[in-house]
Amino acid sequence: MQAFRFLILLVFLLLGGAATAQTQPIPVPSPPQLGAESYLLLDFHSGRVLVDHQSDLRRDPASLTKIMTAFIVFSELRAGNLAMDDEVLVSERAWRTGGSRMFIEVGDRVTVENLLRGMIIQSGNDASVALAEHIAGTEETFAELMNQYAAELGMENTNYTNAAGLPGEEHYSSAEDTALLVRALIQRFPELYQLYSERSFTWNGIEQFNRNRMLWRDASVDGVKTGYTESAGYCLATSAQRENMRLISVVMGAASPSARIEQSQALLNYGFRFFETHRLYAAGEPLTEARVWKGASDRLGVGLTEDLYVTIPARQYDNLDASLSLDSRIDAPVDEGTVLGSVSVRLGESTLAETRLVALEAVPEGGLWSRLVDEVLLWFE
Repeated sequence: MQAFRFLILLVFLLLGGAATAQTQPIPVPSPPQLGAESYLLLDFHSGRVLVDHQSDLRRDPASLTKIMTAFIVFSELRAGNLAMDDEVLVSERAWRTGGSRMFIEVGDRVTVENLLRGMIIQSGNDASVALAEHIAGTEETFAELMNQYAAELGMENTNYTNAAGLPGEEHYSSAEDTALLVRALIQRFPELYQLYSERSFTWNGIEQFNRNRMLWRDASVDGVKTGYTESAGYCLATSAQRENMRLISVVMGAASPSARIEQSQALLNYGFRFFETHRLYAAGEPLTEARVWKGASDRLGVGLTEDLYVTIPARQYDNLDASLSLDSRIDAPVDEGTVLGSVSVRLGESTLAETRLVALEAVPEGGLWSRLVDEVLLWFE
């Protein structure tokens, strides 16, 4: 179908705010070269990957596994299948789970809320198993659930066999998949994500501090999770927000606890220094009006179903261009959400984003007279 196109400057569109004065663009250097086995830096809003080193490499995720365990618990809470004050009976298997511990005891009844804090803040393997058993009956069944969620999120290099992150030949993930998981967790559960910024938790008279030392080092950091096993090395998934820009970094296979901190900080500093993220269009707001033929109304607002963000080199905002393409003829009836065109955002020769334009409201078919009038107008046109 033929389409008409028109080019417009973004500063004149509905940008959700006026453009700010720009100075000369900052040259973007090559990303930092780190000593970790694999790493990734991702913009949360736009999904743009800013740094990538073997991010699809399958590795032992260690306690980064617990991000998925929390994701499932959060999903159960959201669905109403679980409540924060529900009591979980601690099994002997959960109590005997080795590695980092919350120090729950066999036969204890511990609330979901306390177990979440024990898992997220104290990295308790025992808390992870207790939650898994409570939700799915056994940890093995819970692992199947974990893999179903991983498939839904597009985590192609991930397979879980346990809820805590204990090493196993078929237990693996990647930096890319971990970043996808963190992004989804923050998007879907922003109110529960706040647990990851808590610095300490006391249970059974034992205070333990959050193992993510980035919470003390960088005020913009509000999560996410550390991990370590001999086979995994030192791992860290981090998220930080400065002004309106949020970044997610994942480092896997660092040589030491201090190395994973330094490498994560280097990734965040690089992203925040040399890039910026803008929301160009808000979901549900009309970007333009389309002519509708034979309808109860002859005009229809057209826009997006989701906010559109782009991540660009710093101080390049004024160089953005957008083009809108609409179907050359739109006949009623039109349902809300019907795809009627597309919007493309470019910076120089690079296309940064392309997404569908949809009808923001329904337009039913018009009466006989209005349809006849439009038929005549279309004949002349």
